[in-house]
Amino acid sequence: MSRLMPSIGIECHVQLSTKSKLFSAAGNDARGAAPNTLISPLCLGLPGTLPVLNGAAVDLAIAAGLALNARIASLSSFDRKHYFYPDLPKGYQITQLDKPIVGAGRLKVPLSDGVFEVGIIRAHLEEDAGKLTHPPGSDISLVDLNRAGTPLLEIVSAPDMHGPAEAKAYAQELYLTMVMARVTDGDLYHGNMRFDVNVSLSADPDKLGVRAEIKNLNSFRSVERAVAYEIKRQQELINAGESLVQQTRGWDEATQTTKEQRTKETATDYRYFPDPDIPPLALAGDRIAAIKKQLPMLPWDYRASWSKLNLDGSVVTALLGRPAYASIVSSIKDEHGEAHARRVAHWLAGLTPPPGDKSNVPEPANFTAADLVELSAMVEEGALSATAAKQVLAALPGSGQSPRQIAEKMNLSQLSDRSALVNELDKLLKEDAAAARALADYQSGNLHAGSYIIGQLMKRTGGKANPALAAELLKRLDR
Repeated sequence: MSRLMPSIGIECHVQLSTKSKLFSAAGNDARGAAPNTLISPLCLGLPGTLPVLNGAAVDLAIAAGLALNARIASLSSFDRKHYFYPDLPKGYQITQLDKPIVGAGRLKVPLSDGVFEVGIIRAHLEEDAGKLTHPPGSDISLVDLNRAGTPLLEIVSAPDMHGPAEAKAYAQELYLTMVMARVTDGDLYHGNMRFDVNVSLSADPDKLGVRAEIKNLNSFRSVERAVAYEIKRQQELINAGESLVQQTRGWDEATQTTKEQRTKETATDYRYFPDPDIPPLALAGDRIAAIKKQLPMLPWDYRASWSKLNLDGSVVTALLGRPAYASIVSSIKDEHGEAHARRVAHWLAGLTPPPGDKSNVPEPANFTAADLVELSAMVEEGALSATAAKQVLAALPGSGQSPRQIAEKMNLSQLSDRSALVNELDKLLKEDAAAARALADYQSGNLHAGSYIIGQLMKRTGGKANPALAAELLKRLDR
């Protein structure tokens, strides 16, 4: 049998970080809000209500397109996509079909063994629907319309990925790009970015197979695992001689499998037609140029800037997921040098949860570059151990004190006075017979014995002895 090549494309719904919804003044942040409190007559589909396009959402869509190296349309338009579901009171969704705001682009994606590029087919503005919840043990469904009308940018990739690792890497890079472009808050748990993954297999590299779309994945791990499962499922069906059917599937996190939801609709099923209430959107070149000028540093800008810091890929990804931390590292590199920037980068990466995880970590505003450089300098000059520095870092936010003041208050300052350390070493060797034997072994060539002596010295000084200076003094005893 011919080798089957997987082809994967991803449609990502990005929630734009505007204050209000796409076509109404209702609030846009539904996190923690009571059901049906962020709504307007338009969200409810009441007769006579008219949509008004949110200009801030348009600007964010332009910024997203520029970050994706895409063409911004000078003229785009809105359409109605008709379907009936309880969380869509109007009976149609306002979207863009033929004339999207963002055209073709590309995204460069890093992998552990290199870089690959994914084409962007288009990105279009559309409103979100509401949300259905199904109380356990009940046969009813509850409708919450807080998300109805939320501004989304749907980014459609080309099927340029050919395996689970590539799909995960693309999803993560797209996330970092949108967060760093300030297009979205990037809270994956609350659905700020959701991934619909299309998977097909074909023996002909120039022809796509019958695809299955896995809907509403909200983590990079789920994208990777859903793709891996779907490739395996389709391979087994093809090998068994069965025909594949184009369909929509859901991801079951508990069983780590995809499950059929419905056969895939076509554009004809939705009865698209131009929205008569929204005029075409014309964008002037100076508006696009102004947004491009304000675009902040993006992931590849930072990677280029940090190329000489020799940071591990996981450290870089962690910092990029927290743009304000990335900015701090870059400013330290530019103003205080690479050594301080490298040390601070590792510290801040250690505080940062994985991209998309909005766990409670210190806000960037609680750290200043000056404090972090001072802390780094204390380690560099031997006044503080690397372990003690992390303790000071944890105590720094909100303390109102400098790193040196905190280190003194916590009694963490490292013993780096040469004469004082010589004194402690002499006492150790006189009072501890095991240490004296270890010195004899060390002088006979057993370097591991030296580690024992330094360990005992650290214990004797309450962990304050400067290990580098202690090792130097030990070498002098060996002469």
